[in-house]
Amino acid sequence: MSEQKIVTPSAESIATAARAAKKGGLPPVHLWNPKFCGDLDMRIARDGTWFYLGTPIGRPELVKLFSTILRRDGDDYFLVTPVEKVGITVDDAPFVAVDFNRKGDALVFETNAGDFVEAGPDAPIRVVRDPETGEPAPYVLVRANLEALIDRKSFYRLVEIGEEQDVEGVLWFGVMSKGAFFPIIPAAELHA
Repeated sequence: MSEQKIVTPSAESIATAARAAKKGGLPPVHLWNPKFCGDLDMRIARDGTWFYLGTPIGRPELVKLFSTILRRDGDDYFLVTPVEKVGITVDDAPFVAVDFNRKGDALVFETNAGDFVEAGPDAPIRVVRDPETGEPAPYVLVRANLEALIDRKSFYRLVEIGEEQDVEGVLWFGVMSKGAFFPIIPAAELHA
């Protein structure tokens, strides 16, 4: 009877499995349900930098590859392949929206991982305000429960194109994209 070899997951094994699973477009991580293999010493910082074993991952193509197999289940983040599921740490959001452009009536955001997403009903923009400082933290949904923190320069540009609109009897300042209005701040606070 042969003994089964136990393999500890590593960034290399996950990358190899991700490359094998990727055949154009995003892999169907939502369909994969492999056994949980433990946590990997991988972290995505608030600024979008990916770390492995405490060291920044300097190869953008590797970060992009890992980003394609990222999945969020509840409040936890995982890298998922057909055969492995490992937990990673995400400080805030797994992506950072580093720029946006207007395309027709849509605001199209680009992430630090090279994703493009049109904000709209299926990819909403939301703004969370720090209860102590009032500082806004804007996000846009990139895909399946994964958001991008909108960087400061892009947020300032959004504010420049913002408008006021009545939302259920309250005047809000926000932005429009693909026919949807996304509130940023109550207009009364803006004019205070």
